[in-house]
Amino acid sequence: MEAVAKLRNVPMSARKMRLVVDLIRGQRVDEALDTLRYTKKEAAVWLEKLVLSAVANWEYKLGGAESADDYELYIETIFADQGTMLKRFRPAPHGRAHRIRKHTCHVTLVVENRIPLPDQDQGDAEDYVEVDEVETENSVEE
Repeated sequence: MEAVAKLRNVPMSARKMRLVVDLIRGQRVDEALDTLRYTKKEAAVWLEKLVLSAVANWEYKLGGAESADDYELYIETIFADQGTMLKRFRPAPHGRAHRIRKHTCHVTLVVENRIPLPDQDQGDAEDYVEVDEVETENSVEE
């Protein structure tokens, strides 16, 4: 089972965020949190909150009955996209103005469990129904 968490309009460029995103992609959640705690980038603070939110979303989807520690959650997908750009002007010499572009970004994170849940043991086997005999309208009975 997977859970998604999104972080929108982070006041940081996507390029700076991707430096830290690439560090934790594919890691287990506990390893990713350790990596983020000891990374000296502002993006690590934002991403730590996002990972904790994704874990809480995963537990909530199960009704709060299961703990995330028992199922080895890992970061399946994480990416940072460019968000809206705030455009500001700054005074320049000779009465001109220079444009200041303040970048933002959106981060999407998907966590999934490596150890299957008790409900997921059979997979899609419940979707199929076994049929012994099919009767059609043209069948002849004697």
